[in-house]
Amino acid sequence: MAIHGTWFGYSGTAQIELALVLAAVAAAVAYAGFRLPLPARLPRPGRPAKIIMLATWGVAVVALLVCSAEYVAQAHQKGLRTASPITPVTPVTLTGVAVLFIVIACVENARGSDVAVGTAALAAAAGPMIFEVPFDLIIMARTYPVINPALFRLLLFGPLILTGITTLALLSLSPVVRVRRTTLWCFAGMLAVFSAWSLLAGFRYPSAPGPITLNAVSKVLALVTALTLFLPQRLQSDTPERAQETAA
Repeated sequence: MAIHGTWFGYSGTAQIELALVLAAVAAAVAYAGFRLPLPARLPRPGRPAKIIMLATWGVAVVALLVCSAEYVAQAHQKGLRTASPITPVTPVTLTGVAVLFIVIACVENARGSDVAVGTAALAAAAGPMIFEVPFDLIIMARTYPVINPALFRLLLFGPLILTGITTLALLSLSPVVRVRRTTLWCFAGMLAVFSAWSLLAGFRYPSAPGPITLNAVSKVLALVTALTLFLPQRLQSDTPERAQETAA
């Protein structure tokens, strides 16, 4: 959701172009899923990289909070009303995040992990960001803050997108995260729903049944994408990954 409320949808040629681009990217990601031979580990950063990643994430979160507060304060000083960030899909998002947290926590507890809560928190944070980063890139130029649009569009969405990217980068800190075929297929499905949202409704704000449904489905697919990253490894000795690990 846009952090300050509604946005203007796409129309005409822009609407078709956005739908085609999203469909092409979705197809490429789905194809990559078919080409992925086995679950892939993310590159593990060294200690200096970890410190930089965590520091960048912290700065991005603080910048987002400060810029959002400043925007609201200036709008109120001028007697302007800022739109609410609450959308009809917000309950779906909150419920999905809670379910994702509980499922991952239970899985990690079953594994005997000492950091089950931390792993579940990372999954719950990453899930919405899988949706948020491409979503914000799509709607950023279509939003119009009530004061100084050019400046506050940058000040609001810059930290928000950076927060999303750095949150996803933190996935590399978890030793249990694996990119699977289902991960890429679920993400491709989310992009395909984005494409349908653009083609059928111009990627408009979810205030009508169609956009609300498409928004909710894409949110769920993003959360399922995050879930696949944390699924436990299969124990069968005849799986490709198991065979490779045995040979090593």
